Amino acid sequence: MNSPSNHPSTRVSIIGAGKVGSTLAQRIAEKNLADVVLLDIVEGWSQGVALDLMQARGVERHDRQIVGTNHYTDTANSNIIVIAAGIPRKPGINREDLIKINARIVTEAAKSAIAHSPEAILIVVTNPLDIMTYLAWEATGLPKHRVMGMAGILDSARFQTFIAMELGVSIAQINATVLGSHGDLMVPLPRYSTVNGIPIAQLMDAGAIDRIVQRTRHGGAEIVGLMKTGSAYFAPASSTCLMVESILLNQSRLFPCSVYLDGEYGVQNIFLGVPCRLGYQGVEQVVELELSDTEKAALIESGKVVSQNIEEAKAILKTAATKE
Repeated sequence: MNSPSNHPSTRVSIIGAGKVGSTLAQRIAEKNLADVVLLDIVEGWSQGVALDLMQARGVERHDRQIVGTNHYTDTANSNIIVIAAGIPRKPGINREDLIKINARIVTEAAKSAIAHSPEAILIVVTNPLDIMTYLAWEATGLPKHRVMGMAGILDSARFQTFIAMELGVSIAQINATVLGSHGDLMVPLPRYSTVNGIPIAQLMDAGAIDRIVQRTRHGGAEIVGLMKTGSAYFAPASSTCLMVESILLNQSRLFPCSVYLDGEYGVQNIFLGVPCRLGYQGVEQVVELELSDTEKAALIESGKVVSQNIEEAKAILKTAATKE
């Protein structure tokens, strides 16, 4: 079977043409990975973004088609659907409101998009990430290997950045690994984080590592606090693009992503960030790292909270449905 990138009409549809969605469209087109369909509920917005990106082609020198639309029919036959729709975290919005609003947006978007692209792979970017990925999987009935959430790559990239800033070395030499939920209970793994193969524990003291781990855990919140009216979008778009690239080019690259766990790491029936290989069929393999007792306990605790949040989200959706 040929990978999708060999097909002349490789297509990625992005649901939600806000800052993450539009930046991702730019990344995908300028890397010449696929044609892009940008869908948004705001009339004219995605069309304007698409036209702007099309006009950049003369400078960027690629021939990818970028289309803006308000209709799911235009997303038909996509290889990958990325859901970036929903409201971002903002100061003053409580967690329950965020779950309630985004759960309905994500489940409707997932069902509508997959109805027109039944063979597509689904990548969820909307927060709260692990919960939204589970709800999208449940709503679509897709096999588990075709649904995943983008989080671990972003969290690992933040960890890499803070290591590079601390040591003053090139980020090109740094590999970092972060597992667990996309939130305060994420599990950065210093033992699996290296500079040119050298574990970071040999290059900095425990206090510095702990400080960097804490900053990584709050990486998104730090940006929200600085921006005040929005949240991160450049790094999330770059991280999602890496997943798209590995799938379309069938690279089988190993990334931490939010994937369905059925007993791996002692965790059951949730989506949680763990290392996995991504190729054109989606999640090809979940890789189980050897964890210390402390690391495994932290990952299981992270999973418990995600599980509780999923049940809470289901209850919120059920209550909302009965009121209608």
